[in-house]
Amino acid sequence: MSDHVDLKICQADYADPQHMRVLIEMLDAYARDPMGGSKPLSDFARENLQQALASRTFMFSVLAFDSSQNDLAVGLINCVEGFSTFACQPLVNIHDVVVVASHRGHGIAEGMLAFVESLAKARGACKLTLEVLSGNASARKLYQRVGFDDYRLDPATGQAQFMQKWL
Repeated sequence: MSDHVDLKICQADYADPQHMRVLIEMLDAYARDPMGGSKPLSDFARENLQQALASRTFMFSVLAFDSSQNDLAVGLINCVEGFSTFACQPLVNIHDVVVVASHRGHGIAEGMLAFVESLAKARGACKLTLEVLSGNASARKLYQRVGFDDYRLDPATGQAQFMQKWL
């Protein structure tokens, strides 16, 4: 790949078969990566993701394409709108951030994050949130560079920790 990436970023159209093909392929690649759990997307997810996303107005996705390589899909961010009761405003949680390995280090994630921020502002969101694995140093560095910080209300009470319970 040349050092130049002619980036085209857009909000994914869940009704567009091309966008959905790219979204599922990129999400599957992320799922197979150690930072995504090292397991492929299930057949259920592959078959139902388009309808599930399209039916949820609080979901949106951003795609990045390299125009210098015939609009090669190179990035994906999936977002979920939530709500901050303290601010009484929406918030946007960045749920998945994917950049294909061949295009990492070219500012693609940074460009997509800026686009997500503009969409979040248009929705009236008060903040962006995300989770990152503590061992993903390059992602943590990127997020801090673009303004993210560990979540805390009062330094004396410590940082928030992301937890889960499978159902």
